[in-house]
Amino acid sequence: MVVHGEISFATGNQNKLKEVVAILAEGHPLPFTVKAANLDLPELQGEAEDIAKEKCRIAAQQVGGAVMVEDTSLCYNAFKGLPGPYCKWFLTKLGVDGMYKLLAGYEDKSGYAQCIFAYTPGPDVEPQLFIGQTQGIIVEPRGPPAFGWDPVFQPDGFDQTFAEMDKSVKNSISHRYRALDKLRSYLLELPAPSATNGTNGTPS
Repeated sequence: MVVHGEISFATGNQNKLKEVVAILAEGHPLPFTVKAANLDLPELQGEAEDIAKEKCRIAAQQVGGAVMVEDTSLCYNAFKGLPGPYCKWFLTKLGVDGMYKLLAGYEDKSGYAQCIFAYTPGPDVEPQLFIGQTQGIIVEPRGPPAFGWDPVFQPDGFDQTFAEMDKSVKNSISHRYRALDKLRSYLLELPAPSATNGTNGTPS
């Protein structure tokens, strides 16, 4: 159950918060609020799913209530899923050109963008994972480099990279949208707070 109708989202980025709330609220008014929580979370190692769960556990302890965290990866099939959750560090060291050139010696340029949202209603409750993937290929950088590795990822069925796409088109097919769509369905199916709390008990 959502604690007091409020979920903390582990981010200090207000633009990311707005985007997440907009996707979650698409087509349905939310029976809860989402607020940003600028938390000090450790940089963990391991599989993306394990990292997301552990970060969610730590975040829940810090906020003492319902929380969700996001972990985003760019995964190369030739590298069996790497750089994956470490793509931020690869990008920092190599830049977008280097992210493309990593595959210079490989015929397989395919990969996928992955977003994992982990959610728990509070400390000591096992986090639930919601995974979204968008399949595509790694290409020579095209488009403005404003959003990380977007210039090197071209989703299947499109001739534009994420960086070249109109934001509304990208959001409709993105890995983040697909993960949040699953999270929204889960949250909207949770029991509403007790009717003794007044209007908070009205089914949505």
